[in-house]
Amino acid sequence: MKKLLSIFAILTLITSTLFACSSNNTASSTPATEAATEAAVDAVTEEGTEVANEPIAEAPKASGQVYYLNFKPEADEAWQSLAKSYTEETGVPVTVVTAASGNYETTLMSEMSKSSAPTLFQVNGPVGLANWVDVCYDLKDSAIYKELTSDSYALKNGNSVLGIAYVIESYGIIVNKTLLAKAGYSIDDIKSFADLQSIAEDITARSSELGFSAFTSAGLDGSSDWRFKTHLANLPIYFEYQNDGIEQSPAIKGTYLSNYKNIWDLYINNSTADPKLLSSKTGDDSRNEFLAKKAVFYQNGSWEYNSLHDGGFSDDELAMIPIYIGVGNEANQGLCTGTENYWCVNKDSKPEDIAATLDFMNWCVTSERGTLAMANAMGFVIPFKSAVASPNLFVRQDTEYTREGKTPVAWCFTTMPSEEWKNGVGQALTAYAADQTDDNWQGVVTAFVDGWKTEYDLAH
Repeated sequence: MKKLLSIFAILTLITSTLFACSSNNTASSTPATEAATEAAVDAVTEEGTEVANEPIAEAPKASGQVYYLNFKPEADEAWQSLAKSYTEETGVPVTVVTAASGNYETTLMSEMSKSSAPTLFQVNGPVGLANWVDVCYDLKDSAIYKELTSDSYALKNGNSVLGIAYVIESYGIIVNKTLLAKAGYSIDDIKSFADLQSIAEDITARSSELGFSAFTSAGLDGSSDWRFKTHLANLPIYFEYQNDGIEQSPAIKGTYLSNYKNIWDLYINNSTADPKLLSSKTGDDSRNEFLAKKAVFYQNGSWEYNSLHDGGFSDDELAMIPIYIGVGNEANQGLCTGTENYWCVNKDSKPEDIAATLDFMNWCVTSERGTLAMANAMGFVIPFKSAVASPNLFVRQDTEYTREGKTPVAWCFTTMPSEEWKNGVGQALTAYAADQTDDNWQGVVTAFVDGWKTEYDLAH
């Protein structure tokens, strides 16, 4: 009888321990507890065989899994590493699939139709959310929502929280200060569009002598055209919204499209590539030209820092300046800063996969390993309470601009009516670059203005 009571006590202790572990983290495997269970069973069988056929409590296995469809190709390696670390730590399988640049929405549509659909995906803001609102899990009671530093980083639909911003970024014109100095200029010489135009055209006039161009190629294939049909197109939209005192519109007037033309002309006519060839130029081409020191200026964002740093640039050689288009108070203009990166959880996933996904998200933004990876390996500024300061030069420069009282340019492109609108603008820009006539520029205006109204009406 003493043996039976002793055995019962051991098993009760094991069972209560397992219950406690399961309650605290249903997504974790506990190999140490499994070993303890086996040891207890061995002890029991050594004592006698009275209860050898009684059920023994087993340690819980990893519950649920995560499938993250990543938007950022430049962060793929870092996400793969972080996912592996999480699986090693918790036992929860995490799969990261990265969509090709410029193809996220079409990839998401394809993956969502599969039985093993993503449990974690992203939308770019209110317009992007409209396509997926019916499959988004309400995050208002989640741990990660409580970690946000501001409710403004939550994407809401009524009282529901359907998206959470996971990174704040900046973009502008990246400058090779060493080449700029060789051309006889410094960052302090560029305070307006007129300054940028004068310097770029002077570099072009002396490019044979200098051995480099003003701008990298403005690639217009699918891996690169987003920089111009979305990020550059943000500037005339932002200034129109500012002028009209609005934050979004069912119709764009195109008030500043002549300024959009001026900056586009400057890019394509003062670069490493013949404008007629831009349709085949890729994002990698543009980056590699900058890495090879073939151009002074390169429009891109803070997400490019790691690539440039790993490619041999020191912080002393680089800077990011605002994209000036000749509108507004340019002396006090900052970088384009905001987010189009909102995490959403697939409510149609299995309950255990939803729980696993919520745990993974929260771990990424609260754990030491997660926050360090996001700050250092990915170069992110994350809007969460446990955020680690990023070593990213461009992030620090954005902070410095703001501290100086310069006004960041908001990311208004999240109000663009559809991906089809962007594609129409991109196609028109390509046609104009190949043949710079007034008629072809009018095609850009038509795609911008008429296309906006058409796509907005279709969506509403």
